[in-house]
Amino acid sequence: MTDTLRGADIVARTLENLGTTKVFTLSGNHIMSIFDAALETKLELIHVRHEAATVHMADAWGRLSGEPGVAMVTGGPGHANAVGALYTALANESPMVLLSGHAATDELGRGGFQEIAQADLARPVAKASWTSTSAANLGEDVAKAFEIARSGRPGPVHLSLPSDLLDEDVEVSRAAIPSAVAANATALPDALADAVLEALAKARAPLIIGAPHLSGPHGRPLLAELEKAVQVPVVLMESPRGINDATLGAFSTLLKETDLIVLLGKPLDFTLKWAKPPVVANTCRVISIDPEPALLARARKELGERLAFGVLADARAAAQTLIARAGKREARPAAWLGQARRLLDGRPENWSTLKGKNGRLHAAEVFTALKPIVERDPKTVLLCDGGEFAQWAQSLIAPPRRIVNGVAGSIGAGIPFAIAARAWETKAPIISVMGDGTFGFHMSEFDTAVRHNLPFIAIVGNDACWNAESQIQLRDYGAQRMHGCALLPTRYDQVVTALGGYGEMIDDVAALPAAIERAIASGKPACVNIMIESIASPIIK
Repeated sequence: MTDTLRGADIVARTLENLGTTKVFTLSGNHIMSIFDAALETKLELIHVRHEAATVHMADAWGRLSGEPGVAMVTGGPGHANAVGALYTALANESPMVLLSGHAATDELGRGGFQEIAQADLARPVAKASWTSTSAANLGEDVAKAFEIARSGRPGPVHLSLPSDLLDEDVEVSRAAIPSAVAANATALPDALADAVLEALAKARAPLIIGAPHLSGPHGRPLLAELEKAVQVPVVLMESPRGINDATLGAFSTLLKETDLIVLLGKPLDFTLKWAKPPVVANTCRVISIDPEPALLARARKELGERLAFGVLADARAAAQTLIARAGKREARPAAWLGQARRLLDGRPENWSTLKGKNGRLHAAEVFTALKPIVERDPKTVLLCDGGEFAQWAQSLIAPPRRIVNGVAGSIGAGIPFAIAARAWETKAPIISVMGDGTFGFHMSEFDTAVRHNLPFIAIVGNDACWNAESQIQLRDYGAQRMHGCALLPTRYDQVVTALGGYGEMIDDVAALPAAIERAIASGKPACVNIMIESIASPIIK
């Protein structure tokens, strides 16, 4: 038995001790020592084709599991490629850690190989970002990154690992390898929970809005339990379309009726149009429950006297306390909750009759056909990535396990999301819905899925354009000024077949269910390429 460990061994063993099983990574000079160290652990390295994909995969893992996903890339350009994807994770409050290799410490300031200010580059899109300075403390740095990612409002954390520290030999007695990390949670005091419940009881038409990080499989049931306990409608805002998100039905109509909003970890921001008239009545008051003092201060600045009060507490812990304290109170009348649910859950009757034209399908008929397939297994994971096409999916299908591209409004993560979802859920179907523009970002990751035997189904709505942007041009500038948004009607199904997967093209909705069943039966990463009509996303008023 050796009396020393490399810094790389400390990192790998710490990851294993903290419960990490999968690391989403792309190889490179600065992290080869960690690849070597991983051989002595049970870590599985899922090796991808682009660094941004590692972050999207870790993001999805964090959302689904509730535990930090881990992405690992090399330094310099590898790190730079990964950083942009952190914004999606930050906006949707996903717990994850990006580990980046880094130029050696003795080369810094001297023009070292791939030397850039990595921590500075990542800081604006992460909860925390720093560079390790001691080989002996590498394990403690990794554990600290996990703790920050999980605590308060969850989110991405970046840690840079200089290559000389990874190669350095450390005496075992000095090599701290943490084995557990507790997430720091700020509880909602009982007295303040009672104050919130009293305000809800007195309100005529109250509403609770949950934070994006409660959208995972562990958060949605908690919100449903909260709604049942307090007899107040609880919604989850996770889309950049905000009050116009058709997933929430006639939400804008509901808001006009509301006289009290409780923000359960939900930042007061553009998605709610800052809860100002005419979105809500000028008499509507707001309670903000948030783990960040700065966001409580922002709510006070935006709302003034309309902020009833702010409470410093974590959303999940606050929900649990509210549920427990609600059991000690008389239940609210059910009339308002019933009225609100009809607005939130209702969909226009004419959606069932919408049909495409000229051999192209309407998105509504696609997802009407897909809905029973998704909902027959409660463990199915549905991923919705992109603009107009995927918005129809979100509005028509709401399984317990669903990920959307999130508040950032970014697209392109659908394929990496699906790969991570399959790594997490090994049996139930994984179905990722995306437009053809989205598909192009990471189509090469089908190679990753094939190599690692991680099958899923990509449902691609192919209208041969960047449809969200073309709809803006059409609306704001007119049909004669539409340009720069055209794509080719590419056979994405054949691209997937060439990469070793399974593919079919569909232009008849009657053929869709059987095509999906064949894709599932293939046991391969699959693409069902559907020729669709270019239409705007749904809006329910």
